[in-house]
Amino acid sequence: MFCRNQTTRATVARGSALEMEIRRGKFRKSVFLDSSQDSDIQKKIDHEIRMRDGACKLLAACSQRDQALEAAKSLQTCSTRIMAYMSELQRMKEAQVMQKVTRRSSDAGPMDDRLPCKGKVAISDLRIPLMWKDTEYFKNKGELHRCAVFCLLQLGGEIFDTDMVIVDRTLTDICFDNTIVFSEASPGFELRLELYSCCSEDDYSAGSTPRKLASKLSSSLGRSAGKKLRAAMEPGPCSPVSNGGASPLLLPVPSVPGPKYHLLAHTTLSLSHVQDSFRTHDLTISGNEESSYWVPLYGSMCCRLAAQPRCMTQQVMSGCLKVKQCGGDPQSWRKVYAVLKGTSLFCYHRQEDVEANVEPAFTIAINKETRIRASEKDPHSKVQNICISNQYGGEEVTHTLTTDGREDTHRWMEAFWQHFYDMSQWKQCCDDLMKIEQPSPRKPAPVTPKQGSLYHEMAPLATPSCEGLLLQDNAVSAEIRALLSSYYNDR
Repeated sequence: MFCRNQTTRATVARGSALEMEIRRGKFRKSVFLDSSQDSDIQKKIDHEIRMRDGACKLLAACSQRDQALEAAKSLQTCSTRIMAYMSELQRMKEAQVMQKVTRRSSDAGPMDDRLPCKGKVAISDLRIPLMWKDTEYFKNKGELHRCAVFCLLQLGGEIFDTDMVIVDRTLTDICFDNTIVFSEASPGFELRLELYSCCSEDDYSAGSTPRKLASKLSSSLGRSAGKKLRAAMEPGPCSPVSNGGASPLLLPVPSVPGPKYHLLAHTTLSLSHVQDSFRTHDLTISGNEESSYWVPLYGSMCCRLAAQPRCMTQQVMSGCLKVKQCGGDPQSWRKVYAVLKGTSLFCYHRQEDVEANVEPAFTIAINKETRIRASEKDPHSKVQNICISNQYGGEEVTHTLTTDGREDTHRWMEAFWQHFYDMSQWKQCCDDLMKIEQPSPRKPAPVTPKQGSLYHEMAPLATPSCEGLLLQDNAVSAEIRALLSSYYNDR
């Protein structure tokens, strides 16, 4: 116990030191490269830092309301992702150290290293009802209050955002049409949904002209040709990780002018909330009527939360077997190519039928009620049989399976036990295969100056033919174009 506590304190201290390095903008490769997973997380952090820095610069240079709201939204999303990746990295470091300590411990007992399979979790048809006062909605009285809202959804290290929606009293529900799929969920997942809101009524366009925007953006990047974007963690006006809101901060709140999103409500969904239908869930509301970003909520949200464990969608085990049904001729063995997947053992005449999508010759049910056991050794055989029993209309039906050798029998039995363990952990998700629709592509970014795209507003100015501007350096122009293009496209 003393050794484990000492190790935990050492791990926490190491994590604190790691955070300090990131605060100073110093990334030591030796800290991150303990494993390929660490390297992947570092790449994600680096990517989000670049995106966050670009969003921060864009926010400082935005001339129109929609531009500013989108840039602030991107800034909030990047900040949340950075914090999530940092937490995941810290968790992995602690797990690695604790695993080494456990292996070295002399008094450590036997450990069950069986883990459930991962799976997909999808949330769609997200609706949040609003509760306007009668005088506002029915009589259309009072000042028209508008807010920009969006949702952040986090499951482990996967974080997604919805489209931004402008809300006023003409809406009865906030509707997000996005289908968001998390691909690396475990049965113990916790899906946190956060609703952010920002008052959209402030004017962000007054006094800004394309020439002034060019000057601001050029100054924020620096004028030297070929100069790399400064690391986002270095001291500077664009170094903070968040532009407001209730999420935890790694660095101080930035001084970038513009809109600020605030956490309006949140909830956490788990396996118990998964059901192949539209359901209502409670929301915890963070704001109040005195807040400028307030939107009147009922305190609930509706959505469809579905899950697909990999044991339901992928082959668990496959191979050649001989099958005999209970009560049949003792010599009536059928040679088949069997595939264990979902709630069935599919039996084909030959392996080629699987690849050709031919219907199986017959199937054997494999569900939570199925009983599987290894039979006593046949005195005339060197292998044990596998007996699979199911109840059909009050009658028990048993199929007997045999393999080509003891090792094959062991592999099949292990596959069955793992499959039953996966089903016991994923529970109702293994009763039937739930449908998950593929996420629809995100809406394209504005592509014409009429729509207010900062990228297209700046692009004509970044040509050598524009005299008197600070963006005449071709190398700097390319850097600015790359920054703006990555912001609008890599989301």
